[in-house]
Amino acid sequence: MITNELALKFIRHNPALSVSSLEKEAGIPRQTITRALNENRAIPEKHLDLLLPILSKYGYSALLYQNARVISVVNHKGGVGKTTTTASLGEALANKGFKILLIDLDPQGNLSQILGVDSPEVQVADSLINNVPFPVLNIIPNLDLSPSDIDLANVEMRFHELTGGEFRLKNRISHLLNQYDYIIIDCPPSLNKLTLSAMAASTSCIIPLLPEMSAVKGLNSIWGKIMEVRHDLNASLQIDGVVFTMVKKNSVHDGIKAYVKEEVKNIKIFNAEIRHLIDFQKSQIAQSSISKFSGNSDAAKCYWDFCDEYIAYLQIVK
Repeated sequence: MITNELALKFIRHNPALSVSSLEKEAGIPRQTITRALNENRAIPEKHLDLLLPILSKYGYSALLYQNARVISVVNHKGGVGKTTTTASLGEALANKGFKILLIDLDPQGNLSQILGVDSPEVQVADSLINNVPFPVLNIIPNLDLSPSDIDLANVEMRFHELTGGEFRLKNRISHLLNQYDYIIIDCPPSLNKLTLSAMAASTSCIIPLLPEMSAVKGLNSIWGKIMEVRHDLNASLQIDGVVFTMVKKNSVHDGIKAYVKEEVKNIKIFNAEIRHLIDFQKSQIAQSSISKFSGNSDAAKCYWDFCDEYIAYLQIVK
């Protein structure tokens, strides 16, 4: 047996598969899958039965999607595009049909603000400290948010007195893992207890990186902290890779990118780059995500390209 949801999820996760070829191999009518993907239609059960052995041939298994991939977006420096990456990657994945939860784990609350949530009635801090249900707000179809504001700063100050402090986030979201395809955590600009709790709860990390030497030198601190987390909190934590952000077209940035690619041998450096474009700055002033501010802009396309490459990469590492 295969459900409509699982079939479409597998096809979305494997963009290299030709939809028309799948339909032909399964012997189902043309456009059956295309309409399901684009028009929110269900594939008829009789066609799903024919499609199952074809998808299985290409690696489908119901066990692939038992739990969400939980991703921490981390860097100990501020202003490197963590929040923009969290929001924009989340929106791009949601627009492809994946079910996404974004968690704002930065006391500044910037992720919540750009998604239109200010002064939330219930926020992440309430759940971490007082054991209330973990807050989840719907933002757009397929995209939910767990919001925060400055009250989250109280959590870090109290971590030492909270039983199982660094594992509280992991425990609070455990019941949500089977409801989403991806859970993406926007971490604060430091390698503090909140960031540690995010990595303890995560499958993997994405590191946004400015192509500037001061930012590059900080990579060793990030590697070291991830290794500590692997040793003491989460042995299965992976590094999905580094994405260059705020990239300018000049010889300095080109040289630093080349240096990182030469020095960092065992970590994925994504080819898609987030360029230094004025629309990113305008969207921040407007407290809006880039997709909502200017969905057809070159800035939005940067994250669509990164999203496509990231999905393709995950098929290799799974």
